[in-house]
Amino acid sequence: MPKHYLFLLAAIVTETAGTAALQASEQFTRLWPSLIVIVTYAASFYFMSFALRHMQLGIVYAIWSGLGIVAIAAIGFVVFGQKIDLAGLIGMTLILVGVIVIHLYSETATH
Repeated sequence: MPKHYLFLLAAIVTETAGTAALQASEQFTRLWPSLIVIVTYAASFYFMSFALRHMQLGIVYAIWSGLGIVAIAAIGFVVFGQKIDLAGLIGMTLILVGVIVIHLYSETATH
């Protein structure tokens, strides 16, 4: 796997961890989850900057946000007991299909 994809994956993982911590921070009223939000969001953008050396901004952001949406919905379901209805599942499936299409067929995915 090319290095820029590993950086993009690290950006997605850290952003997802930060978003989960955002829920746990209870609107920044709990110290440790709040600090985790700040650190992981900063790390996410740092890792994303390395992916941007080899990939276009729109492609990086589409993959980062799309996979982040799906990952945080899964975390919300498993960790926080949040429900996902059929429309949500269909929408997230379409997001995943979009990421796959970009990865496999877009000539602008790397430059």
